[in-house]
Amino acid sequence: MQRVVLDIPDNKINFFMELIGNLGFKKVKRLSKEQNGFIDDLKHSLEEVDLHRQGKIQLQPARDFLNEL
Repeated sequence: MQRVVLDIPDNKINFFMELIGNLGFKKVKRLSKEQNGFIDDLKHSLEEVDLHRQGKIQLQPARDFLNEL
């Protein structure tokens, strides 16, 4: 089984959910705002890691980050 994640405009979500439900898929789930926020934060973090690997930005050492907590 494979998973697909889509960004659907707010004004189309009800139509989309009804359409997918009528196609007979067993698991159709909407993510909460908190889950969406987590995904956006994770995407941003991964983009920063990619930029670091390319040498475009310098990341903060983990020890410095932990000391700030």
